[in-house]
Amino acid sequence: MEPKPATRSELTADLASRFAGIALGNVAREFPNKLDHVMIDAADVKSPRALHPIFYGSFDWHSCVHGYWLLVRVLRRFPKLPEAPAIRRLVDARVTVDNAKAELDYLNRQGNRGFERPYGLAWLLMLAAELENYESAHGRRWREALAPLTNECAGRLRDYLIAADYPVRAGVHNNSAFALVLAMEYAATCGDATMLHALRQKSRSWFADDTDCRTWEPDGEDFLSPALTEALCMARTLPAADFAAWLQRFLPRLAAGEP
Repeated sequence: MEPKPATRSELTADLASRFAGIALGNVAREFPNKLDHVMIDAADVKSPRALHPIFYGSFDWHSCVHGYWLLVRVLRRFPKLPEAPAIRRLVDARVTVDNAKAELDYLNRQGNRGFERPYGLAWLLMLAAELENYESAHGRRWREALAPLTNECAGRLRDYLIAADYPVRAGVHNNSAFALVLAMEYAATCGDATMLHALRQKSRSWFADDTDCRTWEPDGEDFLSPALTEALCMARTLPAADFAAWLQRFLPRLAAGEP
């Protein structure tokens, strides 16, 4: 029998291997680098690696974080990948208690209250959720090393989202629905029922009454669809029947491919 061809959305071992090779070549490459760094005085002029002993590669902090997420995810899904030993060596060397403490200390520096909020914080939580699912000695060690940093990021993101009066609907990093989607994934995976309830309440308060969405997208900046990201957020928030009714109101001409 001929093997079933992979669908466009299916992660195969071959594709996972290609993704792993890309991430391995980026998360430990320090330059070029775009820092999100507030300098209070001359002593703060430091290299990316000095500031971020784990997440110094991949051009910017959040890209490095979701590079590590990708590596852990493909390792969990395909533990016999040719790249698996290199992934374990890399994450073992970088994700240590001391390095995670340095990342946490950076978040707590003066001027860093809004660091990587919300996008980078949300991706850090996705990395933590992936490690929660990775039931191995390596996964437990990495998860425990990151735990203080994870807790700080979870608290910051939760407080930011709950306190915000209005959502950001842009198709870029600060999209509020995208942050909610990732934060809800973390809360559900890691068993934080209180956080999950609060996030779903915020999602309802922001989006439940939206109707007949006007979707002028994508523009020259978007890498997210604001409309579809909001729909995904509500799919994670509402029971299936309630979501179907909401989607009909939100995108009433979706079946016709409009707008």
